[in-house]
Amino acid sequence: MKIYSKYIENAVDQISSLPGIGKRTALRLVIELLKRSNEEIEDFSNSFVLMKENIKKCQICHNISDTDICPICSDKNRDQNLICVVEDIRDILAIEATQSYKGVYHVLDGIISPMDGIGPKDLNINSLIERAKNESVKEIIFALSATMEGDTTNFYLYRKIKDLNIEISSLSRGVSVGSELQYADEITLSRSLLNRQPFVI
Repeated sequence: MKIYSKYIENAVDQISSLPGIGKRTALRLVIELLKRSNEEIEDFSNSFVLMKENIKKCQICHNISDTDICPICSDKNRDQNLICVVEDIRDILAIEATQSYKGVYHVLDGIISPMDGIGPKDLNINSLIERAKNESVKEIIFALSATMEGDTTNFYLYRKIKDLNIEISSLSRGVSVGSELQYADEITLSRSLLNRQPFVI
């Protein structure tokens, strides 16, 4: 695809570097942006700069937040004794959309994947173990994708916390094997949470 402007070509390259966006889609978006006013473009670009400069990771659960402690962890109405372990923020959004979970979360920021060079040390596992040692924690739910990598991570986490006096459960298999949690529909995900079962190896 020949583009006769180095400025447009550079913008297309930047947008197409995002996952799931090809060159043609990127070009369509760039052409749309060209129609915007200078003020609109400035607001558009500044929103990303401000996001990058101000977004923090919650000091408790590693969720993204505008503050040191995220709104979920600081919510006194949430059950602090129930921790749902997820891969990333997209899984929290999916679970929260069900409106059926009232506990808190722990974001691993990934799953164990030797093929991708991701090991336990690359994830937020140590902080989960420290949270699990808190006597107030009663249950930990493994809510990772039903993939080989997700199951491997579940097994690793189980071995790390199985000797603690905590109930360990996982989503029921209403979430299809091989599927990623963020793509499950709200009804299936809600039922998987409500019908969670003891984690077994």
